[in-house]
Amino acid sequence: MIFKNIKEDIRSVFDRDPAARTTFEVLTCYPGLHARILHRISNGLWHANFKWLARFLSFVTRGLTGIEIHPGATIGRRFFIDHGMGVVIGETAEIGNDVTLYHGVTLGGTSWRQGKRHPTLCDGVVVGAGAKILGPITIGAGAKVGSNAVVVKDVPAGATAAGIPARILDEEKKAGFNAYGMGNDQNDPLTKAIHGLLGHSVTVDQRIEFILGQLEKMGIPVEEERATADKFDPNHLNKIVD
Repeated sequence: MIFKNIKEDIRSVFDRDPAARTTFEVLTCYPGLHARILHRISNGLWHANFKWLARFLSFVTRGLTGIEIHPGATIGRRFFIDHGMGVVIGETAEIGNDVTLYHGVTLGGTSWRQGKRHPTLCDGVVVGAGAKILGPITIGAGAKVGSNAVVVKDVPAGATAAGIPARILDEEKKAGFNAYGMGNDQNDPLTKAIHGLLGHSVTVDQRIEFILGQLEKMGIPVEEERATADKFDPNHLNKIVD
């Protein structure tokens, strides 16, 4: 069973890293694979109540790979950590099958209380480099977390979250693997809201100008109002937001 799992892990490296060339290279040069194999051992020791030994093996693994996985963490099949350095996975984290993490990812807690305090990543999740997923939240199946995002709320299945704090992006759903957890066609909802407000401001300005024109036709002086009006350039602001 152990060898079957290792074989699956090696296959997942070839499936998700085009730089991988040979099985020997993967076995000897991929710290994510080493960390995963050693975590299986430390996790077995943890559940066999050899807590100190499990923690010590986790400590040694961190020194060898730069990846810290608590022996109590639950990890599914075909788990892949690319590059690996700086990855931290907490004790009550739960990771499903076919999950991919890049370097610098933290699956951390936000409380010192006992119990579930780390995230749950469902099947097929991709987490970009440097992302922090904090607290007992759930990242739905097939979701993506962008590089350097800070996620503190649940992410729905198939969605993409990015930013600090992370927001759900609107994007076309595409099949296949997206490196670093980012899609090609995405729209930040905050940016869309700002564009909407700018468009509304232009419409309001046009209506005010129409009213001033009608007042002018009625013989009411409006030069002072036009002179004191703010100079508003929506095109310039649209470029800044983009």
